[in-house]
Amino acid sequence: MNFRKFVIQALKFLGFLAVGILLLWLAFRKVNYKSLTNNLKEANYYWLILSLFFSIMAFVLRARRWQLLIHPLGFRPSFWHTFHALMIGYLANLALPRIGEITRCVALGKKEEIAVDKLIGTVLIERTIDLFSVLLFLVIIIFTSGAIINEFLNESIFIPFKKKVFSILNFPLIFWALLTLVGIIALYLMIRYRKSLRKFRFFAKMFDIAKGVISGLKTITKLERKLEFIFLTISIWISYALMTWVVVFCLESTSHISFGDSLIILIVGGLAMAVPVQGGFGAFHYAVSRVLVVLQGVSLEDGLTYALLSHESQIVFEIIIGIISIYIMYGKNHKMKIAYII
Repeated sequence: MNFRKFVIQALKFLGFLAVGILLLWLAFRKVNYKSLTNNLKEANYYWLILSLFFSIMAFVLRARRWQLLIHPLGFRPSFWHTFHALMIGYLANLALPRIGEITRCVALGKKEEIAVDKLIGTVLIERTIDLFSVLLFLVIIIFTSGAIINEFLNESIFIPFKKKVFSILNFPLIFWALLTLVGIIALYLMIRYRKSLRKFRFFAKMFDIAKGVISGLKTITKLERKLEFIFLTISIWISYALMTWVVVFCLESTSHISFGDSLIILIVGGLAMAVPVQGGFGAFHYAVSRVLVVLQGVSLEDGLTYALLSHESQIVFEIIIGIISIYIMYGKNHKMKIAYII
């Protein structure tokens, strides 16, 4: 990695880290730390073992689903290579948000000799399906959970998000209209004169990447085992739901929460994890603790204890498996250049 790229990545890391620290401060600024410490001491950690079991099940199911998306490309990567590449991606996400999606493609591509740009297309399909799944759950919750959840989502998520977006995009409408028009014209000209532009190395590389990504995206229409793919997707979300629910039994104050109510925690936590900070630090703790306070009437300390147990157990688990996966995939004699991948 050259110095310039290193500096850019370091600045990205520090920027996202600063946002995470700010969110952590917001989450914990009004906490009684003595009460929080007592909660952690008295928690029943055996339930975390069960939570991690459902977590590893979700990882296994995701790896198999990714295999199915890769098959139409004409490749048959081994399950364990696919699984370990996936876990290396989760580990990379702790360094820079979303870099893991590219990292896992590079890891699997190098091991199985598959074009990385095509793998990126399959990951985009995965993430799109996950996004629609979360939105579907969210719509169902909004229409079935009454005014309280709607009020929480509006005050804690939608309105703050809307304000942030408009503060960033605080430009006249004509500016965005012109910018969109320029983008459309530029895209048209690039497609229209792509043969001429291919004479330039930069555009040739960009067109090749775009072609590979589009090829990867088309795999969803060529799935060989559609029913298995649907079954895996449903099973993944069931595993996530169970992983989220069983943690409530770690604390007496949250043990009354039903499986149905825990789905709200799952969706709110999932939305928080989409915030561009390393591993969802701060965003997850803030959102999940507040939803427990508002919807379940628990104390802020109890809500944050649940968030800490749920989040940190998963992070430590992902770090351990990610490191093991790097060693298994590359070992001492085939060290992967993580810096290059990131």
